[in-house]
Amino acid sequence: MDQRLIGEFMGTLVLILLGNGVNSCVLLKKSAGENSGWIVITTGWALAVMAGVFTAIACGSSDAHINPAVTLGFAITSGDFSKIALYWPAQILGAMAGAILVWLHYLPHWSQTPEADKKRACFFTSPTIRSMGANLVSEAIGTFVLVVVIASIFSKAVSAAGPAAGLGPFLVGGVVWAIGLSLGGTTCFAVNPARDLGPRIAHAILPIPGKGDSDWGYAPVPIIGGLVGGILAGIFVKMVL
Repeated sequence: MDQRLIGEFMGTLVLILLGNGVNSCVLLKKSAGENSGWIVITTGWALAVMAGVFTAIACGSSDAHINPAVTLGFAITSGDFSKIALYWPAQILGAMAGAILVWLHYLPHWSQTPEADKKRACFFTSPTIRSMGANLVSEAIGTFVLVVVIASIFSKAVSAAGPAAGLGPFLVGGVVWAIGLSLGGTTCFAVNPARDLGPRIAHAILPIPGKGDSDWGYAPVPIIGGLVGGILAGIFVKMVL
């Protein structure tokens, strides 16, 4: 097996395990972190991205995209689209596996939490105001910022040698933290199609008491919005950076 696939799978798994893990910690009943709020969630996701990137690199993917929109954006900038067919399945499967581990980790808490919307939020995103067009724009903007700033961090204009060894994942995590704090209040900032789709599939198949439906009507928004944001960012980076 191509080692890069293992890297993308494991990196995305860790991303979702820790990211949806912090959602579960804050939202599920009788968790020690219950009701600790948005700052905790956004910080947890930032650190989850950092941990996922480190894991992806260590397990064989020097790209460490762990996000189909990032893969697409950098494919556009490089003109090499061969990695899409390799990375996207590994990222989605890794996201599913991470979500299943979150379910297992918080196993006693699902039955103690009556609200189906809180259980859904431990797996996938939902908008605070449901307006499909506006929600799609929010996801596209957030993903655009993510890809452009990542490309900027590693651009020659910032540093001819790139960030110091090992610093890159911390900086990428910081970008996600900023996006969550500034732009995440509309759609809960998926900014990653695999982050939303993989756990949504897991939610649909797992035996979670009182889980409600998996809201497949909204599912295209974080997928299409993320990919559109990645495409626009890739075009921008190719033209400007």
